[in-house]
Amino acid sequence: MTAWRRDADLLLTERERRRAEGGLRVTLPAHLSVSALVTLARDPAELARQVRRPMPRPPAPYARRGTAFHRWLEERFGQQRLIDADDLFGADDADDPATGPDASLTGLRDQFEASAWAGRWPREVEVPFETLIGDRLVRGRIDAVFDDAGDGTFDVVDWKTGQPPGSAGERHAVAVQLAAYRLAWAALAGVPVQQVRAAFHYIRPDLTVRPADLLDEAGLAALIEAVPAGV
Repeated sequence: MTAWRRDADLLLTERERRRAEGGLRVTLPAHLSVSALVTLARDPAELARQVRRPMPRPPAPYARRGTAFHRWLEERFGQQRLIDADDLFGADDADDPATGPDASLTGLRDQFEASAWAGRWPREVEVPFETLIGDRLVRGRIDAVFDDAGDGTFDVVDWKTGQPPGSAGERHAVAVQLAAYRLAWAALAGVPVQQVRAAFHYIRPDLTVRPADLLDEAGLAALIEAVPAGV
C-alpha cells in the first residue's frame, strides 16, 4: 500500500506540473523509427507521450498474422532475413476489425497469388536502412524493392494485411512511411529520388495505392523540424 500511495503521489505531482507549465517538455531522440515519423505526422502529442514514457506493446493477433505473412513472402521469394523487432508489433497491420484475429493466413496467401505482384520478382526484400533526414537518423525496413519495369526505375512496396485508411488525414500520415522508404532506397541505390516509386499493396482488397504527393527529403525534414526540440 505504501508503494502504491507513493506512485499515485508521483503521478498526481506530474499531472499538476504539466497543468502549471502547459505540458512537459520532451526532447525528440536523435534516432527515429519510420513508425515514429508516421505518429509525428498523425499526432505530435502522441509521439511526445511515447518518447516521455515508453510503454511495451502486447503482442496482438493481428500483428502476428501480418508477421507470419511477411515471413511467408520471404520464403516465397527465396530470401531468409530476420525481421526487426520494431516491425513485429507495429500499427501497420494491427487492429483490423473487418478481418478479425482469426483470419486465415492461407487466405492471405491465396489473395497475394491472385494479385499482379505475384508474377513479379523483387530485387530485394526486407531491406534494413538508416538514413539521415534533417538532423535525425531515421531507421526502418523496406518490405520489397522491384526493378523489373525496364526503364531504370524502382518500385518500393510495403505489404499491408489490414484495410486502407478511411480518412484523408490518416492517408496523409501513413504516406510518410512510403516517403521515408523512397528516400532511403534512393540513397542505398545511388539514384535520384525521382527514379523511385512507392506503393502500399493491401492484400485482402487486392488494392495498390501509390500516393501522388509523397514528401521529399526537404518535406520530411520540415516535418521533423516543425516540432520544437522540447515538444
